[in-house]
Amino acid sequence: MNVRRNGTFGATTGVDRSPGSEPGAKSDVKSDAKSDAPGLGRRRFLGYVLAAPTLVTAAEIGPAAPTADAAEIPSVEITELVDLNDVMTLAALPTSNLITIEVHKDGTVSFALPRAEVGQGITTSTAMLIAEELDVPLDRVRVTLADARPELLFNQLTGASNTTISTYTPIRVAAAVARGRLLRAAAIALDAAITDLTLKAGVITDLVGGSIGIGELAEKAASGKAQRVSVDLKEREQFKVIGRPQNRIDALAAVTGRKKFAMDLDVPDARPTMVCRPPTINGKVGSVANLDEVRAMPGVSDVGVISTGVAVRARTFGQCIDAVRALRVSWKPGAAAGKSDESVLKKLRAAELPIGLLPPLTPSVEETFTFHFRSNSALEPNCAIADVRSDRAEIWSGLKAPIVAKQAIAARLGLPQSAVTVHVTEGGGSFGRKLFFDAALEAAEISKEFGKPVKLMWHRADDSRQGRAHPMATSRVRAAYLGNTVLGFRQRHTSVSTDLSHGLGEVFTALAAKLPVGDIGFSQTFFHLSQSMPYNFGTHSRLLSETDKSFNTGSMRGVYSPDVVCARELIVDRLAAKMGKDPFRFRRDFLRGERARAVLEKVAEVGDWGRTMPAGTAQAVAFHSEYHSVSAVLVEIDCRPETVDRPIRDGVTGPRVTKVVFAVDVGLTVNPRGLEAQMMGGVMDGIAQTLTSSLHLRDGHFLEASWDNYFYTRQWNTPPELKIIVMPSTTDEPGGAGELAVAASMAAVACAYGRATGTMPTSFPINHGTLSFVPKPTVPPVPASPTDGLDHVR
Repeated sequence: MNVRRNGTFGATTGVDRSPGSEPGAKSDVKSDAKSDAPGLGRRRFLGYVLAAPTLVTAAEIGPAAPTADAAEIPSVEITELVDLNDVMTLAALPTSNLITIEVHKDGTVSFALPRAEVGQGITTSTAMLIAEELDVPLDRVRVTLADARPELLFNQLTGASNTTISTYTPIRVAAAVARGRLLRAAAIALDAAITDLTLKAGVITDLVGGSIGIGELAEKAASGKAQRVSVDLKEREQFKVIGRPQNRIDALAAVTGRKKFAMDLDVPDARPTMVCRPPTINGKVGSVANLDEVRAMPGVSDVGVISTGVAVRARTFGQCIDAVRALRVSWKPGAAAGKSDESVLKKLRAAELPIGLLPPLTPSVEETFTFHFRSNSALEPNCAIADVRSDRAEIWSGLKAPIVAKQAIAARLGLPQSAVTVHVTEGGGSFGRKLFFDAALEAAEISKEFGKPVKLMWHRADDSRQGRAHPMATSRVRAAYLGNTVLGFRQRHTSVSTDLSHGLGEVFTALAAKLPVGDIGFSQTFFHLSQSMPYNFGTHSRLLSETDKSFNTGSMRGVYSPDVVCARELIVDRLAAKMGKDPFRFRRDFLRGERARAVLEKVAEVGDWGRTMPAGTAQAVAFHSEYHSVSAVLVEIDCRPETVDRPIRDGVTGPRVTKVVFAVDVGLTVNPRGLEAQMMGGVMDGIAQTLTSSLHLRDGHFLEASWDNYFYTRQWNTPPELKIIVMPSTTDEPGGAGELAVAASMAAVACAYGRATGTMPTSFPINHGTLSFVPKPTVPPVPASPTDGLDHVR
């Protein structure tokens, strides 16, 4: 099955679909697709010129045509036949024609991307696709984020590393249609044959020196009705932009503070707003003793009870914080009241599925691994702006599932969807957090309650304690072997329920994911289509069991993959030891596929695998593949006492990763520089999840209340030596890259720790049992601001 290589591009809704012929010189851009459709191949696609005052083009993908590859005998591994990314790409195909590129009279080209930019660089890679196929300078391409558009069914969800995969061909086709249309118009304007024209840097020239800019052609190339055309896309050998390192188009704005996030927007009369939240997860307001007193505080305009707490609106966020801290609220206990790490772990162990009815008849290795809660907080606080009136509403927020957000907000407000406008703003990070729209929904509720626009911002403590968390989980693995053969591999992953209520980004699958039975099926589908077995380990199986819906959970850079892969790779190391084999060579011998072996061999070569190291230090390697991409990593770790016990103020030090070599093959790389940055971030996240970062649950709430006591990879644990190797493009299509580096890095650090200490770790993060901070109180929910900054100045 091949869902990514071939496509048919066709009509757009709401316009005249009849094909028409255009005057002008002969062109290889044909106006009647009927004669071309049977011969459509890997590079030829169908698209549309839409009715508009200036040139607007679009693309539409139909069902993929079968290829010669489809006749090959499939692997027994389901993700090699179809994975979650394929499902998402297929779901987005029918509405790809609704995504348009527009050429403007000033020579710029605009595109509203139906995905969320949260720091991963997709606005840059999207601009590169347009610049490549349309032959315009990159700095003349304007990529914005599309508002929520329910007509883009299944086509406006940002997740599962799917953005570039699903938009790669539609964007290029729309740009190629625009290119052909501009050449046709230029042929008429310059009185030249299209074959004698050259489009370069946004200017079309003929053989005798005549030239015309695409801006001058924007109206001439426009059409009064939709026309169906076929286009040939550039071959990889012709690329001048795709595949070459590019700086981010938003880098200067980001570092100079000019980039606009939700809290930077100037919406008239939208005043700062915060919420006083319960001391336990999802607790409810019982009563408030001093509402009138707080309303009279300086700057405060409104105070009121809402579904999630007590909302406060004021002139400044400082005044909001003062008011929140002054509120005297009697709280009803939340769903997780009384629960702790220990009680949740006990429940997980009780929910584990059997790994086998009988003990293995051959030698085996077996272990159960524990993974604690981890925070999904991004660098940007959870926030949204809402202006709700009696007959309409307007929302601004960083949203990765804006369609279902719009649908849910409309339902909550009792308004028709057409009366609700949801603007997607750029976000300062996500880690899966912005798949959920709780801030937008809450802001809408508050604005309706107060009858005024609000600029809602969660406090850092809110997001740590009441926000989204990666669920606590256990993973039990058993591998049977005989001689030099692995006979079977079984993994039983048990997790606190992962909230997938965003579905595939619209209300239908979102509702299905919430049903008592539907959510089980949804999570099982997600699990099996996102996890793979890359090794030839005989018969293998993976099963998921989920329990306990008391918590606000979500994906965190890879949903199930980091934990599942970490457990698997630790067992791979143990298998290698049992068979007396080198861990690298063992993996290389059992890995399936040349691309997989190539990245593993590359990190071993560049990282000097097998070099002599001091006692208490070690190397390790790990491998991870997902969504048509492969990765391998070599790490070196220092677990010597002088490193583990080095003094760090208000922090847990522990082991330090001193070297990382990471190799990645995503098929076709659009922007190597952007891919390198993504892998760097993923490596840091993997290190954190193995060594330092977790939430501690006690008596129904998490102890962490901000970044100062949540230990993401800090400067003292960042490897001094870090090398990212982007492998040469191995296919003509891009694979997924967003979260690829996290799982392999987490696993490699865990394996290195085991080799350095002689004891395989089984609980993560390794330092979870050491609480290095004094927990802040839960009442009031917003801790007092620190006052000791000057004490730490040297």
